[in-house]
Amino acid sequence: MLVLLLVALLTLLAPLYAGYLGVDPFRSNLRGKVEIAGEVVQVMQQSTEGLGLGVTPIGPTWNPGGYMLGADNQGRDVAARLLYGGRNSLFIASAATVICLVLATLIGLAAGFLGGVVDMALSRILDVLWAFPVYLLAISLSIVLLTSTIDLGLFTITAGSLALPVFIIGIIYVPYVARPVRARVLTLRHSEFVLAAVGLGLPTHRILRRDILPNLMPTIIVFVPILLALAIVTESALSYLSIGVQPPDASWGTIIQDGQTLLYSRPAVALAPGIAIVITVLALNVLGDAVRDALDPRGQVR
Repeated sequence: MLVLLLVALLTLLAPLYAGYLGVDPFRSNLRGKVEIAGEVVQVMQQSTEGLGLGVTPIGPTWNPGGYMLGADNQGRDVAARLLYGGRNSLFIASAATVICLVLATLIGLAAGFLGGVVDMALSRILDVLWAFPVYLLAISLSIVLLTSTIDLGLFTITAGSLALPVFIIGIIYVPYVARPVRARVLTLRHSEFVLAAVGLGLPTHRILRRDILPNLMPTIIVFVPILLALAIVTESALSYLSIGVQPPDASWGTIIQDGQTLLYSRPAVALAPGIAIVITVLALNVLGDAVRDALDPRGQVR
């Protein structure tokens, strides 16, 4: 939890860090200069490899005062972009997790408690979504929706908006949460206290709100860190393929893509966001295991 809080805090401080450096992490800076050990040098330096043609971005200076992790092929500060990209990646993952949990909970409640035709119809829809591999479905939706506008009545999702990967990632993981929720609701539906409430003639919404949902919360809470980790990896993959976060915005996936051509000369451009993804996802998985153990008394006994 402390690692996650530290990552979130650092990404939230991205504007302050960029303001302190006086740089715009989203604008090319091919003619920029930086002071290192009292010497002013060009951000884009003459290449020393091969025939010496072209330029190579400056490498890591390890100086918090500027270009600590070096520059990318546009002369932009990698450290500043890493913080801004992390903020977008965490925002997309968090929003997508909320959307997925809300939809999956509503579907699981309806299918598990109402049963009959409702259960059959919702289960078949989930089966259709389940039949598609996650990344194939995400890539297909991204390609189709990337050049179009989604009108949902209350709000509109335009092409290139951060809401687009949020919507896509939130949808593709619904079957993986809705099925366990449905199974848990079916178990609760036949428990004695729910049968007693039904026998007393209490309204369905009251039973769902007061009896089913509180007992369903441990199952939902366990999915939060797992979905966050999956959403971060999925968003990074989509952005790396240029069908996720669109310029001028950045995410950890887009920074890895920027550093792909510099992997042998300036590996820090691609390695820094990759390491950030590994640390964040690892922390989320450890947290998920801890939450599951804490909410499973039988596991503690075992």
